[in-house]
Amino acid sequence: MFFIIGMVIVVVSVIAGYTLNGGHLGVLWQPFEFLIILGAAAGTFVVSNRKPVLAATGKAVASLLKGEKYNKDSYIELLCLLYAVFKLAKTKGSLALEAHVENPEESSLFAQYPKFQHDHHAVVFICDYLRLLTLGTDNHHEMETLMDEEIETHHEEHLVIVGAVSALADGLPALGIVAAVLGVIHTMGSISEPPEVLGHLIGGALVGTFCGILFAYGFAAPIAASIKARGDAEMKYFLCMKAGILAYMQGYAPAVAVEFARKALGTDVRPSFYEVESACEAGPGPAPAAAA
Repeated sequence: MFFIIGMVIVVVSVIAGYTLNGGHLGVLWQPFEFLIILGAAAGTFVVSNRKPVLAATGKAVASLLKGEKYNKDSYIELLCLLYAVFKLAKTKGSLALEAHVENPEESSLFAQYPKFQHDHHAVVFICDYLRLLTLGTDNHHEMETLMDEEIETHHEEHLVIVGAVSALADGLPALGIVAAVLGVIHTMGSISEPPEVLGHLIGGALVGTFCGILFAYGFAAPIAASIKARGDAEMKYFLCMKAGILAYMQGYAPAVAVEFARKALGTDVRPSFYEVESACEAGPGPAPAAAA
């Protein structure tokens, strides 16, 4: 929502400022300049990035049109899930988790937390490490190293997308100059035309430079920053799971392990201790393993 509002503010501010200053909007409509700049930008983006990055960039940009995925409510749900998982393992043993982690899509435990269950990567992450618990893994130092490696690898893959969009933003002003130079060349070929025609052609050429800069710093660069912010928020979500699982592995009670996870959150999304306690008490309890 804020992403869309920001883009609208950019467009309205530029157009309104130009119009109120006496500018003519018709001069800004230069479809061939747009074709040169955006077409060349799309081509360079395709050439400079691998196919997985191209697909991931499309998904990342599309996700910006949606609201924040990791907010306070989603963290309360996650902490309640962790409490339910730890309580089940504490009361019935780690093997009670096996049926849930092997078939998370059919798990009655995960089904009680729908937002989490629809986050494929989060489900895979927690199931992988809970599976290690059911297999007898008890060295939390080795588990922490493994978690850090996976989280860092996933975050680096996300930063590749950020770098690709940032590189596009850096190149757009130059592509705008290319469009402007071509416009000047076209103008020079019409040097015998009257001044009003030449003025229109020169104005059209300068629109190329204007659009290159606007597309770069008004759209592409902010998009790259937004994608990075979403990736950082996702990383914090996984660090929260990591903190809770490691605390439970060290022998802490479920409620204490959840508190470790809560403390890993930023203050803007961190629920209070009492909010989590109330949610865990009021929310669904752990289902028996046979119900998965």
